[in-house]
Amino acid sequence: MKIAIIQSDLYWEDASKNRKNFESKINQIDSEVNLVVLPEMFSTGFTMNAVEVAETMQGETVSWLQSLAKQKNFAITGSLIIVENEKYYNRMLFVFPSGEIQHYDKRHLFSLAGEDKFYTNGNKKVIVEYLDWKICLQVCYDLRFPVFARNVENYDLLLYVANWPKVRTNAWDSLLKARAIENLSYVVGVNRVGLDANNYEHIGHSQAIDFLGNFILEPQESEAVFIVELDKKFMLETREKLDFLSDKDIFEIKI
Repeated sequence: MKIAIIQSDLYWEDASKNRKNFESKINQIDSEVNLVVLPEMFSTGFTMNAVEVAETMQGETVSWLQSLAKQKNFAITGSLIIVENEKYYNRMLFVFPSGEIQHYDKRHLFSLAGEDKFYTNGNKKVIVEYLDWKICLQVCYDLRFPVFARNVENYDLLLYVANWPKVRTNAWDSLLKARAIENLSYVVGVNRVGLDANNYEHIGHSQAIDFLGNFILEPQESEAVFIVELDKKFMLETREKLDFLSDKDIFEIKI
């Protein structure tokens, strides 16, 4: 699978400018890709002002994602603020080339920033099946909770989108590598860069890691599009040889 990682600064609470920015970057991709990954809350930045900036599943940004996916014949994913039944979600959308959508609502809301006071958390783990790949969708703070990400479904790719600040970059780097090693899975983490309206600096460190903890793409700090290619056959051969997942614990998460 060939993946385009888009690491970008974000316009604060300005969905129109963010859509134009990301579309411009996508149009500069000069090779065919299967999946494009945008950061967490890519249309607004990590804001608690959900009432003012939330969109519906029939809104402009969702329609834009569907149009891009169909036009470019790739899948595209990232999270944005969605309002549904008078509740607000930090929702990660996975839009297929057909325009079909599956979604994951962030389970672990970032209480340090008050996210739990403004948003409703999700109550299920989501594994998307695309091009014979099983992809587990996760958002930012989910990274700190390994039990929820445990590979009991034999997924192939663990995908994190984030607005992770510079001050805790070491945790981001360390935990992404840990998730790859413990789950014998590819891990891709996509973060933003730049200063947000709350004066938090972000330096990206978007990266791709293989199932043994080796970098496919080392942590990056520039605003750019990075292309990575993942080899499922090699991963499955390694899993068969090492077979660590067969020794995993059996457990149940209470929602």
